[in-house]
Amino acid sequence: MKDELFLRGESVPMTKEVVRALALSRLNLSGARHFIDIGAGTGSVSIEAAVCHPQLQVTAIERNPAALGLLEENCQHFGCRNITIVPGVAPLFVEQPADAVFMGGSGGNLTQLIDWSLAQLLPGGRLVMTFILQENLSSALSHLATCQVAALDCQQIQVSLLHALGSGHYFKPNNPVFVISCEKEESHG
Repeated sequence: MKDELFLRGESVPMTKEVVRALALSRLNLSGARHFIDIGAGTGSVSIEAAVCHPQLQVTAIERNPAALGLLEENCQHFGCRNITIVPGVAPLFVEQPADAVFMGGSGGNLTQLIDWSLAQLLPGGRLVMTFILQENLSSALSHLATCQVAALDCQQIQVSLLHALGSGHYFKPNNPVFVISCEKEESHG
């Protein structure tokens, strides 16, 4: 889905189209029943997941009041009835276990949110996280090394978009983004 389709605010973050496409691919939602989006922002990841997978129940957690308003408006705009918006700060109580969790922001509680996310996941469930800060990437990778995860993958993506400049064009770069994906190990015993 094009970024321009979403209502946006000045101070509300949004996972951009190319990063969102990679994250959704890594979440592997085709057979999933429940998906949790931590720090949903404008709702771009939640909404694209809900539109592409109408059978999916999406829990979108967001703490920013301005983002909550945009998230609600975007859900109405796209007719997403399979998204439950949860105002609050993760970790918080979520009744239904998840097949996939996306973390677009950690609010400074990264390792606690990784542990909480893994606790929410069913065995074999997918966790995908995006970061722009090198320190968060290092912290996440170090912490995941101590967790019961499999299929750990990390990519850095750098995207540049064509823009007009005078009578010519140039590629304006976006910030590099790190994308970590893994799955909760199956229970043995």
